Amino acid sequence: MKQLAIDTSNQTMALAVAENQKILGQIQTMSNKNHSVSLMPSIDYLIKSLGLKPTDIDEILVAIGPGSYTGLRIGVTTAKILASTLGCPIKAISSLKSLAANIKTRDILIVPMFDARRQNVYAGAFKWQAGELIAIVEEAHYPLSQILDLVKGYDYVQFIGQDVDKFHQAILEILPNAQFTQDNLANYPTAVRLVELAENEVPVDSLALVPRYLKRVEAEEKWLASHQNEEKRTYVEKV
Repeated sequence: MKQLAIDTSNQTMALAVAENQKILGQIQTMSNKNHSVSLMPSIDYLIKSLGLKPTDIDEILVAIGPGSYTGLRIGVTTAKILASTLGCPIKAISSLKSLAANIKTRDILIVPMFDARRQNVYAGAFKWQAGELIAIVEEAHYPLSQILDLVKGYDYVQFIGQDVDKFHQAILEILPNAQFTQDNLANYPTAVRLVELAENEVPVDSLALVPRYLKRVEAEEKWLASHQNEEKRTYVEKV
């Protein structure tokens, strides 16, 4: 079975094609945030460079979030269109879990983190148990102080993610024994991890699939605050 993995949930654009857990090829960019322009041409190039056709893909894997609102929409929408066009199943995998999987050390609490601005983060905490990465602290949009409070009772805590440097000092003030990923490349998501984690995932309904933002967009929050007394409607319906 051949899989196409897509992660555009943050600044990194990561693609991989795999067959039976063997990576056939991958593309990764770290700084180009214009995923709307580069994603489809990159997918086309990757598949063709491997001597494959789109119809050779049997399954689509996609990072479902949290992360950049725009990046998530682009990646998830592209994955849904491909799955529908090719008639193949789709699996959705947490962006935080995928990042956490870059750390293979057992007996350590892994805390992947994305900056959510204003001293807030998207974060969770995971541990390897019996060869599977298990969520210990629920993924959510947290004030930095809250996620640190939730993990400070653990003996060994390691933070991972390209945004962790922004909070380095604040983390050490609460968790003086905190560990940080020394391999800089491990701080970036990779589509290879989507392939690894997909073994323990089940396909989802592609038509019902939506990005997992974990927080409303700012425009929606403002709209809801100014329409509290109106009949019950969602932000999307109103606009």
